[in-house]
Amino acid sequence: MTSTTSGTTTTSSGSALSAQGTAVEPTTAPREARAPRILLYSDDATVREQVRTAVGRRVRVGAPDIVWKEVATAPAVVAAADAGGWDLLVLDGEADKAGGMGLSRQLKNEIYECPPVLVLTGRPQDGWLASWSLADDAVPRPFDAIELQRAIVSLIE
Repeated sequence: MTSTTSGTTTTSSGSALSAQGTAVEPTTAPREARAPRILLYSDDATVREQVRTAVGRRVRVGAPDIVWKEVATAPAVVAAADAGGWDLLVLDGEADKAGGMGLSRQLKNEIYECPPVLVLTGRPQDGWLASWSLADDAVPRPFDAIELQRAIVSLIE
């Protein structure tokens, strides 16, 4: 059994074939065709909820729902990031014990082709710390939903 979508045929075994009958790697699918995967780190469940609420279910109308994985400890961040498959890492720079800025620097230095990192800072003046952390972008508190969603969309697209 086969099905055809956008010039790509999928066989019953799950293999993808182009219109010319050549194999297509799964990674060649358009990014919009799959749900963005975001790793969200904060030791505070309220912060995690604020981020998810501000961003919403999807990055735009008609896009697939975002797949969130929430973690509350630094070892969980490192393990999940090391496992790979993330489109974006959102790290709380104000987390206790292990802040997101230090984790960002660690992950950027240790993970080959580390996904983009968005750091949540305590205040706008902490932007210089976010640059030290090698983060790709930073959003200060209090969170502005439009700014937070803009930052996330720009990093995953």
